[in-house]
Amino acid sequence: FFLMIYPEKTYSFADCAVVPNPDAQQLADIAISTAENHYKLTGEEPYVAMLSFSTVGSAKHELIDKVIEATNIVKKRKPNLKVDGELQFDAAVIDSIGKKKAPKSEVAGRANVLVFPDLNAGNIGYKIAQRFGKMEAVGPVVQGLKKPLFDLSRGCSVDDIVNTAGIAALMAD
Repeated sequence: FFLMIYPEKTYSFADCAVVPNPDAQQLADIAISTAENHYKLTGEEPYVAMLSFSTVGSAKHELIDKVIEATNIVKKRKPNLKVDGELQFDAAVIDSIGKKKAPKSEVAGRANVLVFPDLNAGNIGYKIAQRFGKMEAVGPVVQGLKKPLFDLSRGCSVDDIVNTAGIAALMAD
């Protein structure tokens, strides 16, 4: 996952660097690990959006079915975690759109943990946010191992290296 930082808000984006096409179980594992690490690093309660090109049934497709299945797995394994899906990006992060597209969701419009359905979407998404949106990208942090593993893009800056070292220190046990 990456911490994606604006001056006024921090998001966690996953998976943007490791699993090309996760199945529903892997996607659920990614969501849970990212929510836990988001809380550990920011102190903020995680609101997890399982992203898709559909919001609560606006489209039908097998790719959406995987996101819905993953969301259900997360809800079963972590019933107190605030998670919803499938949600489109705008419904996940913009309050007015979230209320319109998913009025019953406690996550829509409030998401701070964004789980992309596959590596194509996640990697493209974080790079667009970083380069066009001027968000600071810290990571990636490889999850699911005994200890977190940190990686850096060949295009990273000195600030990226310093920030990644900082979160490595925070996550050290």
